[in-house]
Amino acid sequence: ADVHCKSLAQSLKIKLNSKKESNPITISVLIAGICAPVVFFVDYASNCLYMEEIEGSVTVRDYIQSTMETEKTPQSLLGLARTVGQVLARMHDEDLIHGDLTTSNMLLKPPVEQLNIVLIDFGLSFVSALPEDKGVDLYVLEKAFLSTHPNTETVFEAFLKSYSTFSRKSRPVLKKLDEVRLRGRKRSMVG
Repeated sequence: ADVHCKSLAQSLKIKLNSKKESNPITISVLIAGICAPVVFFVDYASNCLYMEEIEGSVTVRDYIQSTMETEKTPQSLLGLARTVGQVLARMHDEDLIHGDLTTSNMLLKPPVEQLNIVLIDFGLSFVSALPEDKGVDLYVLEKAFLSTHPNTETVFEAFLKSYSTFSRKSRPVLKKLDEVRLRGRKRSMVG
């Protein structure tokens, strides 16, 4: 099943009058059809960010942990892996790099069974067409995913398969992911 997201910017008729009112990355994410909370206003004087609350949502992290506790098998998470792969493929195809991909920075909107993903926390995000940057984005997710969710290697493999299927640019990105993995292993061996 494809992921569908109504454009939040259109549905809330947000009018952006200045660069200070919203993070340009968040706007790009919405334009790309990726669900993310709308940033209404950034108050630089008080360092406050006013944004949409995704009511009733649950983090993908909590959803995975709950599912693993009740189901005892990662097989029931393969649909989620496919959906996350599809969303991140779309994001990367638009040359958007999240910068902090973890399952805590992904929400499921209610009803959670429909697997509607909302990406949050774009504080480290940037725009880049480089496969290296996209590979590093996936590597950060892989490290966070496998350390937070033990015994879910098959779920991450399903995610990568979905990413490859839905991304028009996946081949060089996944090649870079392999290179980044090798660099990470060398670094951990050297200390």
